[in-house]
Amino acid sequence: MSKMERKTFDRPEETRKIEKGKLDIVKLGDVTAMRAHFEPGWRWSEHVKPAVKTKSCEVAHLMHVVSGRMSVRMDDGTEVEFKPGDVGVIPPGHDAWIMGKEPFVGIDFQGGATFATPKK
Repeated sequence: MSKMERKTFDRPEETRKIEKGKLDIVKLGDVTAMRAHFEPGWRWSEHVKPAVKTKSCEVAHLMHVVSGRMSVRMDDGTEVEFKPGDVGVIPPGHDAWIMGKEPFVGIDFQGGATFATPKK
């Protein structure tokens, strides 16, 4: 039987600092949730790819955008822009970057366990 849990991103269990960004991680049962903060100019292929050494982001995301705008381009060329209030599913095989001059904040309920960590 599951139990009720309450945690806060204000006291994350882990914080991953990346160039032009920060990831706050909390674990809730089988879910590792992540609050992503990305500064203007952040781009996965420039700021995360060198650490993870994959062609594109291989992490699946289920996210809610709190603030800012992010564009995502799949390896097949499909492109979508996410803005505040949007929810979305992003499969593995993509690049992403922040649009405009406002920082991006998003909550990811799927990719937190492995995002921005080198492959093992």
